[in-house]
Amino acid sequence: MLTHARQRRSRRGPGTRLATLAAALAVAALGFAVPSAQAADALISQGKTATASSVENAGTPAAAAVDGNTGTRWSSQFSDPQWIQIDLGGPATVSQVVLRWEAAYATAYQIQVSDTGSGWSTVYQTTTGTGGTQTLNVAGSGRYVRLSTTARATPYGVSLWEFQVFGTGGGTTQPGAGTPPDSFWGDTSTIPAARNVLTVKVLNRTNGKYPDSQVYWSFGGQTHSIAEQPYLDMPANSAGRMYFSLGTPNGQYADFIEFTVGPDVFNGNTTRVDAFALKLAMRLHAHDGYDVQVGDAYELFQEDRSATFARFQSEVPTEFKGLATVNAPYRIPAPGSAPDFRTGGKYANYFTSYAQSVGVNEPTSNITGCAGSLAGNPDICAALNRHTAHLPQSQWQDPARYYQAAPANYYAKFWHDHGINHLAYGFPYDDVAGQSSFVSHGDPQWLVVAVGW
Repeated sequence: MLTHARQRRSRRGPGTRLATLAAALAVAALGFAVPSAQAADALISQGKTATASSVENAGTPAAAAVDGNTGTRWSSQFSDPQWIQIDLGGPATVSQVVLRWEAAYATAYQIQVSDTGSGWSTVYQTTTGTGGTQTLNVAGSGRYVRLSTTARATPYGVSLWEFQVFGTGGGTTQPGAGTPPDSFWGDTSTIPAARNVLTVKVLNRTNGKYPDSQVYWSFGGQTHSIAEQPYLDMPANSAGRMYFSLGTPNGQYADFIEFTVGPDVFNGNTTRVDAFALKLAMRLHAHDGYDVQVGDAYELFQEDRSATFARFQSEVPTEFKGLATVNAPYRIPAPGSAPDFRTGGKYANYFTSYAQSVGVNEPTSNITGCAGSLAGNPDICAALNRHTAHLPQSQWQDPARYYQAAPANYYAKFWHDHGINHLAYGFPYDDVAGQSSFVSHGDPQWLVVAVGW
């Protein structure tokens, strides 16, 4: 939830330093062949699927390092080691890697290749990285290419504007998980310029269930249908919420996004911390070209509400199925808000034994709600919800280990499974390891919010 989001910091743009010669010498010292760059070799990484060991927040996803936009970036959590890898989509021969570092760069790192995504071969390594733009001539083959960093140059994480792989082969470009097509967001070129901080546009994506005259938004004492007024000129505000409803302004089908807007920055998120009530997604665009989407995945918007409730019941374990019926058809509440998981409920002790095994004595409702002693312990609360608390602490925030066994917060898992790029706010500290739908950027231009049925 926004109130738990990490405070953002200002960043300066990258310098430009060519390190081709240094890279070649380092590779030669390792005994790897260093071919000259081939003019015919193509950029084969752009738009491919990228994953990372961590992200700083939803506004700095791994996908931003392969989107071809030098105004967007991947940024990790503030620790060592970290990695980012690209699935090239098929077998490929790699001849060159270009790293376009943001100010937070790595001094020690390796470039590795793999046929399967496990079992890596190193084709380049250094302990004297200088940041800027580093062009590395390499020789290797595989479907996957990974940058593995072991030492940071700054107290922050590591961050790349672009991670580019050149060579031959690979596969076709696939969009990020759950990402809507551009047509979903309508014509953004006609969004009027803001007089305040940014312009918010609300879209009707109920697939004909409700006309624009019955899709409402409410903020700052204003309430309008989008037929009457689809835009809001958003001023600076602290810890605000914008509400959306269908049918009537005070209808039972209602949900919200939350945000803090500074004089020249937007910080905000969609949230499932309390409940699911309406399908929501938002797209933030800034004057520098930054553009990011978060919220419910495209496939949820495409299906009827009843199908989404049925999907939830079919995908979660028995203990969580009742969440889709207790407030139906209006809401799917979070476990901590449902009687089954609260004191006296039949699943009130769902997390008890697991939590006690790692020294936490809190009821299940406090674990899923990160309350009580967990209110000030985001890392252990996140690890309990994700079922990684029993692992060595260095593995708590490894996304590959999340939700692999019970007990776990399968309510939150569902919204991650069906969130754009698998990001969601399923419990209060879901921003730990950058898994939430929180976005933040300076000089914002517009925000589009899609409201679905």
